Amino acid sequence: MVTTIFEVPGMTCGHCTGAVTDELNKITGVTKIEVDLDTKIVSIESESHVEWELIAAAIDEAGFEAIGR
Repeated sequence: MVTTIFEVPGMTCGHCTGAVTDELNKITGVTKIEVDLDTKIVSIESESHVEWELIAAAIDEAGFEAIGR
């Protein structure tokens, strides 16, 4: 398993976290998603490395910007 951690600073509510989670779930190979609304940190686990461009595109589709860590 590969863990990728990044920040999504624009999230403010449960609807935001749901939108982010829904879009990340569409990425092939993602097996687990954790979103911490207080810290704005998102952690995903995947079967193998997920290209940053795919993650950023998914977050963009949800209406936010992802900042890598």
